[in-house]
Amino acid sequence: MTAIEPGRVVAVVGTGTMGQGIAQVALVAGHPVRLYDAVPGRAEQAATTLAGRLDRLVEKGRLDAVARDAARARLHPARDLAELADAALVVEAVLEELSVKRELFAALEDIVADDCLLATNTSSLSVTAVAGALRHPGRFVGLHFFNPAPLLPLVEVVSGFATDETAAERTHATALTWGKTPVRCADTPGFVVNRVARPFYAEALRVYEERAADPATIDAVLRECGGFRMGPFELTDLIGQDVNEAVTRSVWESFFQDPKFTPSLAQRRLVESGRLGRKSGRGWYAYGEDAPKAAAHTAEPEKAPASVIVQGELFAADALPGLIEEAGIGVTREDDAVSGCPGWIELSDGTRLFLADGSAADDAGMPVIHFDLALDYREATRIALAPAARVAEAALKEAIGLFQALGKDVSVIGDIPGLIVARTVAMLVDFALDAAARHVAAPEDIDLAMRLGVNYPRGPLDWGDRLGARWALDTLEALHEEYPTGRYAPSQALRRLAAAQEDDES
Repeated sequence: MTAIEPGRVVAVVGTGTMGQGIAQVALVAGHPVRLYDAVPGRAEQAATTLAGRLDRLVEKGRLDAVARDAARARLHPARDLAELADAALVVEAVLEELSVKRELFAALEDIVADDCLLATNTSSLSVTAVAGALRHPGRFVGLHFFNPAPLLPLVEVVSGFATDETAAERTHATALTWGKTPVRCADTPGFVVNRVARPFYAEALRVYEERAADPATIDAVLRECGGFRMGPFELTDLIGQDVNEAVTRSVWESFFQDPKFTPSLAQRRLVESGRLGRKSGRGWYAYGEDAPKAAAHTAEPEKAPASVIVQGELFAADALPGLIEEAGIGVTREDDAVSGCPGWIELSDGTRLFLADGSAADDAGMPVIHFDLALDYREATRIALAPAARVAEAALKEAIGLFQALGKDVSVIGDIPGLIVARTVAMLVDFALDAAARHVAAPEDIDLAMRLGVNYPRGPLDWGDRLGARWALDTLEALHEEYPTGRYAPSQALRRLAAAQEDDES
């Protein structure tokens, strides 16, 4: 399908941060751009701001002066919707209220030509519902940019229930010519990124609400052990607590209050208190020149054991025995563990260290310490440990010293099932598999969207392939037993994949 030609007009309605960003993208791609805002004078202000942005691109060497001058000549603020009549594409970036958007597009339908594509940048509303009042909803699509639009490459191209395939394909092709990385997806709550990403925030909030760890420690473990670019508490402070909580609540309500998407009461209280994050000067963390920097809980240095016993296979943590040996600690390998079941690392007093499996350490009925999942145990700089109540203080110190000898900072947290990284990754894998099974998007597009849209270190489907569906299934089934609310009930897609993988191995 042919993209909209660069000489055709692109109109942007709504001149806030997102609207200006989308306008800049279209402008730099060579389109004449018309800006409209219902508030008098806003379009002119936005045009002035955009001209300044173009100047800064020249200063940074990202645009030459000739191209800047040509772009300025193509930029026109509009005082009336009628001035958008010759647009080939109109992108809306106004208030996230269904009635406002529907009224706008009903008016636009009477103005633009029949071949003009109409697009909404909504992140939380149904594309189908926005287009519901149109006479010709086939040309209507979702075109969801991520903020800041000029910098972030991902764009979700969303097909509503009535969207024509040709309209979606042309929108996709146009986004490609704009230098973006578009992914096609169906009109389901949260589309791809905001749907699949919910556990990243929700599980961290759950760990906090159960007082197993503080925000700074949770963030540090997800960054330094899980490999995520930012922790969920610092990221939601950046996004805005009100914005993140509203998206979570919208997805939850759209899924008829499915417990898998349940919002956090702790986050709701934060919003109610006006602590919205960086923009208000305080969220989970305090901001400002004199604000103290929150520090993760890190254990004091302890002596490493002279040797350990490794029983059976450690599966996702199979790199650890080699790292322990490299650190100069003796490793005796034994095979007393049941075949196919997770093995463990045994300390001098018999205390066993298991990879987090979704159960609480106390459930084992013996001295057990759970350690968290890492993206890469060699590269990870922090590990979380959760000891059972019956673990002796000396054994805990020995476990701390063991991981410190591997060059890791150690955070000792409460005995919470699944710890931090393991429960988060298991849920992300399950959500992504469920989305793929329901044809929300192609599997490769789901992984691409999560890597580009929220900077995950690995696509969740790829991560699941590396860990194995059985690992994710076992982790979630154990969590479901601990919390029998339905929140952790594994999807049918995960169950089927685990069964298929087991058949292939047999």
